[in-house]
Amino acid sequence: MTKLSMNWWERLLFRDRGIIPTKRLLFVMAGLSMLLFLGTFAGISWPFIFMINSVVFLGSFVELLFLPKKNDLQFSRAIPQKLERGLSYSVDIDMTNHSSHPIHCRFIDGLPQSFERPFPLKTTVGERTNAVISYDTLAPVRGKYSIKQLYVRYSGRLGLWEKQRSVPLEDTVSVIPDLTSTKDYLENAQRYLLYEGVHIRKQQSAVGEFAKIRNYVTGDDPRKINWRQTAKLQEVMTNEYEPEHGKYMTILIDCGRMMGAELKKGNRLERSLEAALTVTAAALEKGDYVSVIAFSKNVHVYVPPAKGMAHLQTIIHSIYDLQADESESNYAEVLHYLQTVQKKRSFILLFSDVRTFLHEESALVYLKRLRKRHLFFMIGIEDESLLSKGKEAPVDVQTAMVKSMAQNQLLTTKREKVKWEKQGLQMIEAKEEKLASTAVSYYIHMMNRGLL
Repeated sequence: MTKLSMNWWERLLFRDRGIIPTKRLLFVMAGLSMLLFLGTFAGISWPFIFMINSVVFLGSFVELLFLPKKNDLQFSRAIPQKLERGLSYSVDIDMTNHSSHPIHCRFIDGLPQSFERPFPLKTTVGERTNAVISYDTLAPVRGKYSIKQLYVRYSGRLGLWEKQRSVPLEDTVSVIPDLTSTKDYLENAQRYLLYEGVHIRKQQSAVGEFAKIRNYVTGDDPRKINWRQTAKLQEVMTNEYEPEHGKYMTILIDCGRMMGAELKKGNRLERSLEAALTVTAAALEKGDYVSVIAFSKNVHVYVPPAKGMAHLQTIIHSIYDLQADESESNYAEVLHYLQTVQKKRSFILLFSDVRTFLHEESALVYLKRLRKRHLFFMIGIEDESLLSKGKEAPVDVQTAMVKSMAQNQLLTTKREKVKWEKQGLQMIEAKEEKLASTAVSYYIHMMNRGLL
């Protein structure tokens, strides 16, 4: 493709500046040519036809004199700097026309190809007025993106010719994990965990820090009745305790090959990140220290422990663009690294693929050492296809063979989990939509029991 043809192709694709004929001009010229052609049967000469077509075509260029100049149009874009994956956001394009001529505009914003792109957008802007054009977009892939251009075409009242130009508008957008479950927990923790059967205040008697004095209700431990306040107020009052604050929690996020397996919504890594952030929010809200390690073949990200809800933004900024690698996960490497950076006793929560982890015999040596100082728990996502295959009715030989293989894998996984749990290493698999709530429930359960 020659340079000249490439320039024309760029113009047709809304990417180059120039002048483009509109469909209206093409229809006008085609209709006029058809009428003049029919006139040849009435004796109109061909030179006259060419002259009329030339006059009309050249006369159409007069419209360009009434189009705004480059400096007469001003543009700006308002887009959130952080977008949550899979959620729809509104973007505003502000356009000001300083000329004395109204124009009809079409826009294509320079969003990345992975974003939802509802273009072109059409609007009309009057003379010396301002217009705001809004559109909705969503980003299905996490990461950091740069938006550099806004592509515009505008025409006058007749709409025979369009001018097009690319406007440099630079914005940087970060697509972070979906924080819906995190927000739901922060709004109402008990309601968020209710269907899991976990009550936040359910804990051992006299374990934890004193929280407040409240009215006694049926089911409370009589040993926690505050007799001094009961005698003073003439009502039965009881002490309420909550888990101790200031505990340490370390979240391990596997970014290996198996974490790229696709699910109903995203992949395993996407779900694990969302669940990890929800657990982080729960721990920070309780006043605990949280650190995060993301790894695959090597350690990719390490966020030192800190407390306070401001630390949640630090963690999001550090892990929002993590992607699943093509390499296998090196559990021995990350556990050895964990021993060097986490000296204080902590609750270690690993998000990974359980079946892959069970075959890593080298990790068992490190975990036995970690267990002496830390509390370890692993959580993964159920393989729904494997479970469904194991429950199918054996209607033919092929289905029976597939079912037997699936059941054999399930039994092997169960047997290996029992072997690891005998070493004091707890692990569980949850449905993808309940991964976050299951992780938070187990964290609250461990804190309430005072095991840390």
